[in-house]
Amino acid sequence: MSRHFGTVRQLGYVVDDLDAAIAHWTNVLGIGPFFVFPKIVVQNNVYRGEPTPCELAIALSQSGPMQIELMCPLSDAPSAHRDFLRAHGPGLHHLAYWTDSFDDQLRTASDRGYQIWQRGEIGSRDNRFAYLATEGHAGTVVEISEVSGFKGRLFQFIADTCATWDGSQPVRSL
Repeated sequence: MSRHFGTVRQLGYVVDDLDAAIAHWTNVLGIGPFFVFPKIVVQNNVYRGEPTPCELAIALSQSGPMQIELMCPLSDAPSAHRDFLRAHGPGLHHLAYWTDSFDDQLRTASDRGYQIWQRGEIGSRDNRFAYLATEGHAGTVVEISEVSGFKGRLFQFIADTCATWDGSQPVRSL
């Protein structure tokens, strides 16, 4: 548990081949199923203070209380994902903390000296996220993710489905 942000709820991995990553997680680690979103367009995306397009393929699964997110950049536009792949190759990109008080959590992070590295919205205003600039050690980026509204219900559905996964249908869509 982080005394600054609460409980880590998600491990986010940047990958360069989503299918291969899913196969590893399901076949080698036995974690699944993965719900695949072949094209997510981040709305109002700002990276390092500049508006920029951001498109990702994403796959989500759950292992106990921990969500696993696999993210594959779909363009070469500047983003935290693209830059991570270039600097480190595929791997653990961030630890995510979920909140239903997004503005309060960002204000608290700002009060502690954190800067926003990238921010945007997935689908609607109540599905915001922000990566905090904790660069300096690969895999320790902090994400604050808003889980009120639809995204919170979606995450609960994925967790419930994964809790009883029998190994069939390792890749699913919604």
